[in-house]
Amino acid sequence: MKYDFIGIGDVTTDCFIRLKDAHVTCKINNEDCEIAMPFGTKIPYESATEVWATGNSSNAALCVAKLGLSSALVTAVGDDEDGKKIVDSLKTRNVATEYVSVHPGISTNYYYILQYGPERTILVKHGPFPRVLPQFTEPPQWIYFSASGNAEFQNQVGRYCKENSVRLAFQPNTEQLKMSPETLSNVYSATEIFFCNKEEAQGILKMPGELDAKKLMEGIRALGPKIVFVTDGPKGANVLDDSGAYHIPMYPDPAPPVSRTGAGDTTASTTVAYIAKGMSPADALMRGMINAAAGVQAIHCQLGILTAEQIEEWYARRPEEFKPAAL
Repeated sequence: MKYDFIGIGDVTTDCFIRLKDAHVTCKINNEDCEIAMPFGTKIPYESATEVWATGNSSNAALCVAKLGLSSALVTAVGDDEDGKKIVDSLKTRNVATEYVSVHPGISTNYYYILQYGPERTILVKHGPFPRVLPQFTEPPQWIYFSASGNAEFQNQVGRYCKENSVRLAFQPNTEQLKMSPETLSNVYSATEIFFCNKEEAQGILKMPGELDAKKLMEGIRALGPKIVFVTDGPKGANVLDDSGAYHIPMYPDPAPPVSRTGAGDTTASTTVAYIAKGMSPADALMRGMINAAAGVQAIHCQLGILTAEQIEEWYARRPEEFKPAAL
C-alpha cells in the first residue's frame, strides 16, 4: 500500500500523575521554572492515567489518520504487555502497524509525567531498540521524522526521501536537536516542512538572544528546509515560505487547558496534513493551531483532537484577530 503519511520515531506509554502538593518557582518572564515537592515523605496525588502510543511521530500518525489520510508508523516496542497495548491502540485508531518491530528482551518505553496545572515534567527512559529504516512496499507521499538514532540512521532517512521523491516533514526531537545541522545535512537538505519552537530554533542556530521570529526562520531555511514553522508558546506561531513570513496569534482556549502534552505534535502534524491536502502553509497552520486548542482540553492532546469537519466548524467561528499578519 502507498501511504499518504508514515511517521518515523519512538513510541511510548505516558502515565500522567496529577500532583496535589507541589509548588513551582520561576526566574524572570516565567522561564527556567522548577517544581518542588516535600522530600523523604509520602506525597498524595490526585490521579494516575495511562495513555498509549504517545511520542512525537506516533502522535502525528494518529492525528493525520483522524483527518482522513492513510497513515503508518515506523517504530519499535518490546514483547511485553505495554508493547501489545500500543500496537492495539494504533490499530483501533487506523494507524497501520506493519512497520512496528517487536523485540523480545527489551522493555517498551514508558514515561512518568508529573502534571501540575496544565504543565508537566516528564521522566523518560528509552529501551536500546535498533534504528532501522524498513523496506517500504511503496514510497509514501510524506515521511514525518522525529526519531532518536545515530547520525547514519538520521541521514539514511534524508537520502531515502531524496532518492524516492518523498516529501519530508522534520520535527526534531531532543536527540536530533543536540546534533548539528552539519551532522544532519542530508535531513535538513531533504526537508520540505520544518517545525520547532522559538527556543529550539535559537539553539539550532546558536543565536540564544535572537527574538525576531523572521530572522530565526530565515536562518533555519538557509539550512535547507523549504517551509519553516516556529512556534512561540502563548504568543502564537510563525511561518516562512516563498510568499513571505507571517505570524498567527493563538486560537483562544475554550476553557483552561487540562494538559499541553502533545500540543506541538498536533499543531505540526495537522499543518502537514492540510498542506498535503493542497492548502497554503498559513491556512494549514491555522487548522493546526485550532486542533491543538481542542487537544489541550484532554489529559493528552491526542485524546482531544478533532476531525476535519470539526476543525472547519471551529474555524468558522474564529475570532477576527485569528488570521495571518505579515512579519
